[in-house]
Amino acid sequence: MNSVGAFEAKTHLSELLQRAERGEEITITRHGKPIAKLVPVTDDREAAAARHAQAVDGFRALRKQYTLGGLKTRDLINEGRK
Repeated sequence: MNSVGAFEAKTHLSELLQRAERGEEITITRHGKPIAKLVPVTDDREAAAARHAQAVDGFRALRKQYTLGGLKTRDLINEGRK
């Protein structure tokens, strides 16, 4: 991974975009401190599907940790309607 200063990034943006398009990650710095990262774009559908699957797995794991203590969901709903 390479890093470039903000001024250089501004003056050579098209070159940096070409490098990112080829798969390179570039860190943009200001006064030596990282402030941004230029990375290649991934297929958004694949990334969204992976995040969705991870969230579903997390909810399933969470559901296994908690019980209603023998109560039925329908009874709790009816109790809330009184």
